Amino acid sequence: MYSFKNDYSEGAHPRLLNALVETNFEQVEGYGEDGFTQKAVELLKQRIGRSDIDIHLLSGGTQTNLTAISAFLRPHEAVISANTGHILVHETGAIEATGHKIISIEVDDGKLNYMHIKSALDSHTDEHMVKPKLVYISNPTEIGSIYYKDELEQISRFCKDNNLYLFMDGARLGSALCSEENTLELSDLGKLVDAFYIGGTKNGALVGEALVICSDPLKEDFRFYMKQKGALLAKGRLLGIQFIELFKDNLYFDLAKHANKMAGLLRDEISNAGFRFLVHSPSNQIFPILPDRLITELEKNYSFHVWSKVDADNSAIRLVTSWATKEEAVSSFIADMKNEILTL
Repeated sequence: MYSFKNDYSEGAHPRLLNALVETNFEQVEGYGEDGFTQKAVELLKQRIGRSDIDIHLLSGGTQTNLTAISAFLRPHEAVISANTGHILVHETGAIEATGHKIISIEVDDGKLNYMHIKSALDSHTDEHMVKPKLVYISNPTEIGSIYYKDELEQISRFCKDNNLYLFMDGARLGSALCSEENTLELSDLGKLVDAFYIGGTKNGALVGEALVICSDPLKEDFRFYMKQKGALLAKGRLLGIQFIELFKDNLYFDLAKHANKMAGLLRDEISNAGFRFLVHSPSNQIFPILPDRLITELEKNYSFHVWSKVDADNSAIRLVTSWATKEEAVSSFIADMKNEILTL
């Protein structure tokens, strides 16, 4: 049984494990004040091209989202999110549990645009309602689509004009930035959003996300918020060491390119077989629409999510590739799919 369920089924890239072992007996400061974490932060600042940003390392995506968003907002302020947004669908109400409402916006492709945001502002008019204050987007989105530079620039301008914070979930940011269709640079994010994070958990790390705070008003006391939310790790070195390995050269991007390449092989062959897709997703997540009978046969040897019913006989599935996905596993899936098609 080979898994295409997610991009965190494997452990970590060997380089990261080796670095953890090699530094294991070094005594360092705790809570992210160690030299490894400081070096990782400096590497990331160089990559982003800004020295005036704050960077904090946290363990996972949900923890990063709830810690950051709750820190950035006052009690009466709310988040605007696409109806498919991770914070709305797959985080067990974590944001709401911190006391902040999520305003859900219906979208077609997983992406918000400035008109979506405007509609939320227009429908929240006074102090008898929550006040929209932060716009949440993810890149890639929960359904694999990516934001292009002109789209992000438009959203950024609208947010600035309307005194809104713009926050980007980057759990799979490597995949977005390494997509063949991508028009954004990592350095662009430092200029266009108020805060974002660089996901390590889903791109070769055991655990770890690097939260980048670009806007000065959001920086104050952030380590207090981290501690209060259980996000300030005593052994913060574990995160710092991994991010050094990911960013001291191009490893982070090489791993993301591999994941995208494997998804591309699946995408091309499934398309060539005559099947369509639920959404255009040029990242490491694809959503082919297959006959239910074919899905049942494929599930005998592969694990993946059946995403949604499309009609009486067909469903969309989600296939996710990772930094460690074997090309022979992709070839095997394609061969089995083609063989099963002949029997349908």
